[in-house]
Amino acid sequence: MRTEETGSGPTRTPSQPEERRPGFRERAELASQRVPFRIKLAVVWVAIFTVLGVLFALAQFDTTWLADNFWFIALGLPWTIMIAALAIIVAVILALLGALGRLSRNPIAVGVTGFYTSFFRGTPLIVQLFLIFLALPEIAPEGWGWLGDRLTLSVLQTGVIGLGLNYGAYMTEIFRGGIQSVGHGQREAAEALGMTYPQVMRRVVLPQALRVIIPPTGNEFIAMLKDSALVSLLGSVAGQMEVFRRAQLVGRADFRPLEAFLVAAAIYWALTTIFQYFQSRLERRLSRGYVRAAVQRKTKWVPASASGAFGSGAMQVEVAVEDDEATPGPMEHGH
Repeated sequence: MRTEETGSGPTRTPSQPEERRPGFRERAELASQRVPFRIKLAVVWVAIFTVLGVLFALAQFDTTWLADNFWFIALGLPWTIMIAALAIIVAVILALLGALGRLSRNPIAVGVTGFYTSFFRGTPLIVQLFLIFLALPEIAPEGWGWLGDRLTLSVLQTGVIGLGLNYGAYMTEIFRGGIQSVGHGQREAAEALGMTYPQVMRRVVLPQALRVIIPPTGNEFIAMLKDSALVSLLGSVAGQMEVFRRAQLVGRADFRPLEAFLVAAAIYWALTTIFQYFQSRLERRLSRGYVRAAVQRKTKWVPASASGAFGSGAMQVEVAVEDDEATPGPMEHGH
């Protein structure tokens, strides 16, 4: 800091702060900002799979056994998908009825749907499956053998009904939230046009509620694909074994349970990844007209000093520029 003599006495003028050279961390952050996000994400995935590959090699799995039994385990995929697909249909129907019952003013509908959601959300799924499979035929009175026969379900039927009832209870709240997301003004306008309650729901409310309902419903379906493995605990017919049941049997027979469950995990992972891809495509399609496109702004890197002002320092910052500044004008090209 230096002083200058004036008529009224010496005054001090502030000196410029000394520029500080960026440290290693600042230089690393600056270098990271110049690398595209997709490239950094790809590097992370490559590192993860490299670590998994090293662990796989150190575990010394029997790769010959994995190759020989992979297709036997994969043949359970059609049954896994069929159980989940039929169960999600049952769940959607029950969730829609449950949501309409929860939103109605009928005490019977509110009470029944409240009991349904409370019971199936408050008890474990595996307990529900065993109750349907073992306890349901026991409720038939003596002498009503025909009713007991009707209530005796196969493993496949039990899995579909049990998963549908359980997930329908959770999806009831999803459907209720989607229906309530539609403004009351639209319902009032539809009623003013003379529409009945079913017409309002079918033509006005539900088409708009689907945009809110479908994303979490897709997540529930993906979770249902994995929970279908619980059906194997009930036992299964030889020709109707899903992925986990096949892996369990072949791994136990050859004393290779770790390899068998590793194949099953890989199949489930690949299956859920595929459905997640289609779910994201469907979400983007449904969100058209509701999500505004982000405005892309052009930026440039300029040198800056340690004090934060633009200058000739070693530090660089990214600032937004106008279109005419980012695009060279005619004079800059020598015209």
